[in-house]
Amino acid sequence: MEKLIAKNPFDNQVYEIFLDKGEIRKLQAISTHEDSTLLLGPGFYDLQVNGFGGFDYNEVQADFRSLGGITEKLLQRGVTSHFPTIITNSPARIHQLLSQTWKLLENDPLARKCIPGIHLEGPFISPEDGPRGAHFREFVQAPDWDLFQSWQEAAHGEIRLVTLSPEWENAPAFIKKCVDSGVLVAIGHTKASHAQIEKALDAGARMSTHLGNGAHAMLPRHPNYLWSQLAEDRLWASIIADGFHLPREVIQVFKKVKGEKLFLVSDAVALAGLPAGVYDTPVGGKVNLNAEGKLHLRDNPQVLAGSAGSLLQGVGFLLKNNLATVSEAWEMASIRPRSLVEKALENWRPTIDSDSIIMEVDAASNLKLHKTFKNGKEVFSSNPNP
Repeated sequence: MEKLIAKNPFDNQVYEIFLDKGEIRKLQAISTHEDSTLLLGPGFYDLQVNGFGGFDYNEVQADFRSLGGITEKLLQRGVTSHFPTIITNSPARIHQLLSQTWKLLENDPLARKCIPGIHLEGPFISPEDGPRGAHFREFVQAPDWDLFQSWQEAAHGEIRLVTLSPEWENAPAFIKKCVDSGVLVAIGHTKASHAQIEKALDAGARMSTHLGNGAHAMLPRHPNYLWSQLAEDRLWASIIADGFHLPREVIQVFKKVKGEKLFLVSDAVALAGLPAGVYDTPVGGKVNLNAEGKLHLRDNPQVLAGSAGSLLQGVGFLLKNNLATVSEAWEMASIRPRSLVEKALENWRPTIDSDSIIMEVDAASNLKLHKTFKNGKEVFSSNPNP
């Protein structure tokens, strides 16, 4: 039996962890001065994953089971729960992609455990250059409840998060129907006015998707849709902390305004984890991934095409730039997003069957992931044969 000693970063309680054949058999709090650099905390929870490591939720696969590779690669980076994110496409293709994702959930037990729901990002977004981002213009459309219901049927009810723009006239009615059916609604890829955003919130919208991105390059100093979303206490906000989507000082401001309602998403695409180069993708078409990890449209470096990073890298970015403490950065990647879509988590403490990770943070804020546990069972180890 393997024994590890690790500290909960939220309350500094030290634990003895006893493992047998990759499963936590015993976990006990101890009072000790024994030195250990290991930290034991909740697994990361990512609400926005388009793909990873060459696998793409937005591409029809020859074998849908290959998409299970996304779950496996994310577990290797501490992500124990994630939302496959289907973006703007033709109605028929979205139907096909949602059906494909459902087949994965039905046939892959590990993916089923790690995927709480699906995120539909579009096609009910702004058609305008800038707010639309890398989404294809020809498939953008107004919210359509009957169409959405047909997609929800294809997904067997697994769509739990929708990102849309409130600028459409029928957006409030659509949002209310989503909320009444148990779907979380987020504002994103929008040029909506303050009044339109207020109506969306009154209808039940509760989140801003990757706040500060999917926006015009130039905005009026005021009013504008960023101020409107920042000012609204009813809105949670996700951000992409990869060093490219938002400058350090913008994250500082967002943190001061949103407080405990600010959290991380990766917005990872299939190119995350792959070498630098020019690629042809279903998300953005021709894109360039440079050596520093920035992913943008090949013909327009100012338009990002998703992220090539993970939540683990996002946490590292916050720490290296003194934007958060270890416990706060960890919370932004795990407890906060989970609390938004599931029941609130307070005073996190590990249990033998929890989703958790063991990680080490050195003096230079470099992160090393040692182990990932799903329901208390080891699904990744940096040292598989100790």
